[in-house]
Amino acid sequence: MAMKEKPVPPHITMVEERGSFKIWIVDGSYIRGHIDEEFTNFGQHFRFPYIPENELWLDQEAEHDERRFFIDHLLVEHRLMKAGRPYAEAIVEADKQERKERRRAGDIRRATVHGAVLPAGETMHEELWKRLENAVTVWIVNGRLVRSTFDIDFTEGGHDKVYEFVPAEEVWIDDAIIEQERGYILLHELHERNRMSMGWPYTRAHAESSRMEYRCRQHPDELHDALAAEGWS
Repeated sequence: MAMKEKPVPPHITMVEERGSFKIWIVDGSYIRGHIDEEFTNFGQHFRFPYIPENELWLDQEAEHDERRFFIDHLLVEHRLMKAGRPYAEAIVEADKQERKERRRAGDIRRATVHGAVLPAGETMHEELWKRLENAVTVWIVNGRLVRSTFDIDFTEGGHDKVYEFVPAEEVWIDDAIIEQERGYILLHELHERNRMSMGWPYTRAHAESSRMEYRCRQHPDELHDALAAEGWS
């Protein structure tokens, strides 16, 4: 009888084997805090070299099972990049496969209010987190429906200065993010939006927000003050 593999950080549990691949649920918060702050919902070796070649990594989900979508995506991405295709080309083909699975699951129909021609951003709302003094509202949103309906690459959070489908004066936090990590994502999105409101281009605002998020992950005692500086009180 084969012994079950003992998880080693950031591994949490192995959920499946597909051919030579071992598919692991991993601690995305640990990865973003200790290995790579740009790790998102999933990954494979040729995109993130620290992932073993025979493993596919899926971040643990707080809500809505998207596992099958992500696995199908990763299998295509891994195959094409192993064959020498650049990531920019591989992700296009992988996204096509993932979209097929999402359409088959009926997510767009669920996101469209009866009688409407197209889904509206407001239908993504799950819970109002807070209304800030500057009238910006922060919402926990259904990340699965956002990815299936508007942008398959939406991850962690976003706001109206970047995404045209986010209503004006709104910041969105993906409900797939576990609760103890949401403050760091919130900091990133608020800081980025505030800087873009001052005229900063996205690339500069995103880079600085990523640095600030990473610092607070290393020094969590600074998170409260950092959020207060961005208007969260």
